[in-house]
Amino acid sequence: MDILSSKVEGAFVVMPNGRLDTNNAPQAEKLLVENISAGEKRVIFDFSKTDYISSAGLRVILQAAKLVRKDGRVVLCNANEQIYEVLEISGFLDMINYCSDLKGAMQSVSE
Repeated sequence: MDILSSKVEGAFVVMPNGRLDTNNAPQAEKLLVENISAGEKRVIFDFSKTDYISSAGLRVILQAAKLVRKDGRVVLCNANEQIYEVLEISGFLDMINYCSDLKGAMQSVSE
């Protein structure tokens, strides 16, 4: 499976393994929609195992943020230099909280 997920201290953690692109973005979106529809409101994208993100991957993040925007929160963390730059240039870091590690993301998503 290309998209790992777990429940950690009340947050739904999504960890793309390798790439988040057109090949696995539909799988990631389905996973997120199902879990958010089932009541998950605090979502963390942990990029510690992710090497690359495409525009399809960015759309998955945006979709999750839209789904929880009224009563939840999305936080991004652990991006490598390339992914961080993509998030920054695309304006995602202006819209969605970013933390350097999972511990910080856990705190941020709970605020």
